[in-house]
Amino acid sequence: MLINAPSIRVLSIQFPAVKTMLIKPFLVVLLLALPLSAQAALTIQHWQTPQGARVLFVESHELPMLDVAVDFPAGSARDPAGKAGLAQLTHGLLDQGAGGLSDTAIAHRLADVGAVLSGHLDRDRAGVTLRTLSSASEREKALELLAQVLQRPDFPQAVVKREKQRLIASIREAEADPGTVASKAFYRALYGAHPYAHDTAGEPAALERLTRSDLQAFYRTHYSVPNVVISLMGDVTRAEAEAIAVRLTAGLSQAPALPALPQPAPAAVSDKRIAHPSTQSHVLMGAVGMARNDPDYFPLFVGNYVLGGGGFDSRLLKEVRDKRGYAYSAYSYFQPMSEAGPFQLGLQTKLEQTDDALKVAQATLRQFIADGPSEAELTQAKSNLTGGFPLRIDSNRKILDYLSVIGFYNLPLDYLDTWVQQVDAVDVAAVKQAFARRIDPDQLVTVVVGTGHAR
Repeated sequence: MLINAPSIRVLSIQFPAVKTMLIKPFLVVLLLALPLSAQAALTIQHWQTPQGARVLFVESHELPMLDVAVDFPAGSARDPAGKAGLAQLTHGLLDQGAGGLSDTAIAHRLADVGAVLSGHLDRDRAGVTLRTLSSASEREKALELLAQVLQRPDFPQAVVKREKQRLIASIREAEADPGTVASKAFYRALYGAHPYAHDTAGEPAALERLTRSDLQAFYRTHYSVPNVVISLMGDVTRAEAEAIAVRLTAGLSQAPALPALPQPAPAAVSDKRIAHPSTQSHVLMGAVGMARNDPDYFPLFVGNYVLGGGGFDSRLLKEVRDKRGYAYSAYSYFQPMSEAGPFQLGLQTKLEQTDDALKVAQATLRQFIADGPSEAELTQAKSNLTGGFPLRIDSNRKILDYLSVIGFYNLPLDYLDTWVQQVDAVDVAAVKQAFARRIDPDQLVTVVVGTGHAR
């Protein structure tokens, strides 16, 4: 399967892992992320190919490297009813045999040119990334392999069977992890019948029923030219980038662009306790939050840094850990998605302290929503965020990640240019108003795993 690549995290330093399950890393040669001058201006070029694929490109000749990302709206939220895990399995098998080449042959050919093929999958999107040297010989061979993986996956029957069993075993093994149990229960409670309730890994019974034909049909429908976003970063010219984009999409289907996902409804208040033989309780609490293009994005982003996203500077950590010693870590984050993603607050604590720690976290959230941050807290948060901004774009790979997000979620092309100004413009009133619009402290979903009893 595609080697896992970290997905971009632009809202919080404590996002949960929402990534595809992958196997066997490819040999990496001269491919560590190398710094790009943080002071360099980033000009994002964009266009559509003649076939309709959307392309974003940043040209940079500082390093002899090219990074490419190809994204589709093919995440787990697109799993059909009764076929949980189809998106995951389809994505993971793209490089397990393509264009007549076996998975081993693909891996060896990538290693021969010092290239890395990787992937990512979450609820919204599935993507494949390539990192290669930009010299013509190595680049052409690497791009040819990427094109085969994208356009001609074989989905060999024996490999389908093998990977289904591997995924099922992995899911069952994860059931022993209280954090995984809590996360699954939280999404189910928060989203109910909405597609965001689908777990990225799928469900064992559904995976058992999946066939090669299911994978082929999902691939044709979702991995199509009208659905694709291509991002390129590095040492090629505009003309070369245009040719690469056409080449990578030439063999994709012309299945129509998928409709938007439905908007999730606010979740009903719930408090679910799940027995688990763990030494600590895993506590998750939250609500349906915001979409990626929400006008309140920056007030919520900056405000959450004060509440629970700023590590040792955050209120939650100070109240739960520093003052009372209830938990080693306490955090909160918004995870914006195509439609409203979750707002989540989390902590782990001793079993006997669960209710006390939960009450402190609830009180801290309630007070923050009522009063907002202090001027001092907000000033410190904005200073830390803007001061650290150059580190967000200090490598080709990080810039590629931003290009993927900007393209997939249709963010403004000047998003990176205005990021610091957007953060600086946030004031206390904006934070209070944004949180009041999005989070009702009396309408939260709560999941506790490890209480020793169930209800």
